Amino acid sequence: MSDAPSSTARLPAKLHRRVCLILTEDAVLAEEVLARKKLSVEIVGRLSDKALLVRPGKMEMILDELRKMGHTPSVVGKM
Repeated sequence: MSDAPSSTARLPAKLHRRVCLILTEDAVLAEEVLARKKLSVEIVGRLSDKALLVRPGKMEMILDELRKMGHTPSVVGKM
């Protein structure tokens, strides 16, 4: 018996609209963001070494804090 999923197997998945992500150029920058206490409490999860999921409704605060850190974040998509 194979452990590979069959073509009819169901995989649990959720699709979310209007999520806020921080996408960094490298993993070191993502670590820098996570090391900042004010930002780390607003990060819900780490999706990859360069992608962080932000708590809903916290985008403006995140943008302000990133600017205070000397970064120039850009917003992609509708706010």
